[in-house]
Parts: sequence; structure tokens; C-alpha cells
Amino acid sequence: MISRELSLTYLYLLIYILLSSGVILYNKWVLSPKYFNFPLPITLTMIHMGFSGMVAFFLIRVFKVVPPVKMTFEIYATCVIPISAFFASSLWFGNTAYLFISVAFIQMLKALMPVATFVMAVLCGTDKLRCDLFLNMVLVSFGVVISSYGEINFNVVGTVYQVTGIFAEALRLVLTQVLLQKKGLTLNPITSLYYIAPCSFLFLFVPWYLLEMPRMEVSQIQFNFWIFFSNALCALALNFSIFLVIGRTGAVTIRVAGVLKDWILIALSTVIFPESIITNLNIIGYAIALCGVVMYNYLKAKDVRSSQSPGAAKDLASERRSSNLYGLDENSNSGIGGKNVSHLEAIVDEEAPLIPSAKGLLSRTKPS
Repeated sequence: MISRELSLTYLYLLIYILLSSGVILYNKWVLSPKYFNFPLPITLTMIHMGFSGMVAFFLIRVFKVVPPVKMTFEIYATCVIPISAFFASSLWFGNTAYLFISVAFIQMLKALMPVATFVMAVLCGTDKLRCDLFLNMVLVSFGVVISSYGEINFNVVGTVYQVTGIFAEALRLVLTQVLLQKKGLTLNPITSLYYIAPCSFLFLFVPWYLLEMPRMEVSQIQFNFWIFFSNALCALALNFSIFLVIGRTGAVTIRVAGVLKDWILIALSTVIFPESIITNLNIIGYAIALCGVVMYNYLKAKDVRSSQSPGAAKDLASERRSSNLYGLDENSNSGIGGKNVSHLEAIVDEEAPLIPSAKGLLSRTKPS
């Protein structure tokens, strides 16, 4: 007999997989010239950010679901603004890639996320260059190269956009750890959206004004309110589903669900978008990259276990009590705060500006 708590965990994982896959496929359908034909990725991203920020404002200021954090100008300028800038960049580049390459190939390129995060962590001094991790990064990169070589509809521009977005997201994750640790700031998904979404919207306004507004004035762009509303609603729901998944499962479960989601998404994309063709080299290269990712995940999880202090259980219990204020059940883990950057890589998704609690990072991770 499966317990109620385990059933809820599986339900949250299923919701996360469906929403994550749905947002990616929905974005591709909206942006693709062959389908809905709204080839304005910055505009679409700004719609998402504006909608998310508005919902967060009402939840905090009007309905008072959660209290706002003490945000000073110094913290906003030194933490929120740079994190928002790289978050906006990652969404801009990632969504633009849909115009040039298939969803399946994008998912294969996303196997580079651990490589990008490791490189940025080493450059920022939050991780050390280790031989075992370096060899895993080489294996992942080798697999992605093979997969790219086997891509029939390979497009340099789309690949550059996607890889640039991956590195921008990796830098955002590392900066989140570095900057928020120094300030001791704890944000839940609602307050994250409240502060980050408007700032990201403003960062996107400049490239939108220069690149997409002139196109909107001279071309006939169709705008369907319900299409964009439902698309933004799915993106917002994805944020909360990720929060629920992190709160109820461990890093290994999240990563397994992520791998399962990637394979499902690759298969679904070839059905929904018939122009997407997967070759044997695509599959072989992606399988090699996943082997490297799995080994990397194992090594990082092993590092986290070995770095836990004797007082970690006490800290975790404290975090669980505090997380209940934000709607997590008493049997949940420590929410966002209990996961470090290497664990957050497993659930990096479009429209998901989750910020880990600095308190959790400090209590669960060994400083480099």
C-alpha cells in the first residue's frame, strides 16, 4: 500500500514533469513561424515576467499570503539586479533558440548545464578544479559534440543562442549562491518573483525596444489574449510546482525525474513537431552526455553528504518549521533553502527564477 505522503510526492513530480514539458512545448508552438507564428521571444518573455510580477504583487501586498522580506537598496542593487540581469539573459537567449533549432536538440544541449555551472563556480571561486569532476565534464561535452554532429537540421545561430543562455543561467545560479550567502537573504518563490520578475522585465525592455518593437510596428503580428494568458499561467505554475518538488524530494529523485522529463520531452517533440528528426548519433551522443551527468550528480551528492555537519539535522528541522509558513507540509524537507547550487541544476527550467535560501546554503554546504 502506497502511503498518502508518497502518493502526494509522486503527484507533485508528475505535475512538475507535465508543466515543465508543457511550458517548453507551448513556447515552441507560440514562437515557431510554422505554427502560431509569434517570432518575438523577448516580447513573450516580458509577458511572462510582467504576469508573474503582478501575481506576486497581489499575493504579497493585497492578499498578504506571505510577508515581504526586508529589502534594502544595497541588497537590491548588489544582489537582485545582477541576478535578474543574468536570469533575463538566460530566458531571452533560451527562448530565441526555439526559432532556429528543435526542442529535442535544445534538450540535448541542456546536458551542458553541469559543465557550465562547474566552469562558472570555479571561475567565481565557489568550487575547486578537481580531476574527477573535470573528466566528467569532458565526457558530457564529448557526448554533446557527438549529438550536435548527428543533428540533421543543425543551426549555428540557434546553438550559440542556447549555449549562451545555458552559461548565463549557470552564472545566475553561482551568483545566487555567492551574493545571497553574504547577505543572509531568504526568498521563497513568491518573494523571488516579486523582486526578480519586475527587474528582469526592465532589463528585457532595452533589447525589446531595439530589436522587436520596430518589427511589431511594420509586420502583422497576431495577438490572442487567451493564448498568452494560458502560456504565462503555465510558466507561473511551473515555479510553484518546482518549489513543491524540492520540498518533498531529495536531489537524486529530482535528477531522476529531470532525466525522465527530458526523454519524454524529446519523444513528444518529435510527435508534436514532425519536422524534428532524431538520428542515431543524436541518441548515442545524448546517452554519453547523460552518463557524464549521472556521474557528476553522484559525485556532487557524495560531496554534500560528506560535508554535512553534526548539527545539520537540527538546522534542517529549523528550516522545516520556517518553510511551513510558506505552505509546505510538516513532512517536507527544507524547501529551497536546503538545496545548494549543484542540486538546483537538476531543476533549472524556463521561467523558474527560484532563489535558494542563503541560510540553507550555509548550513548544508562546505565553503570552498
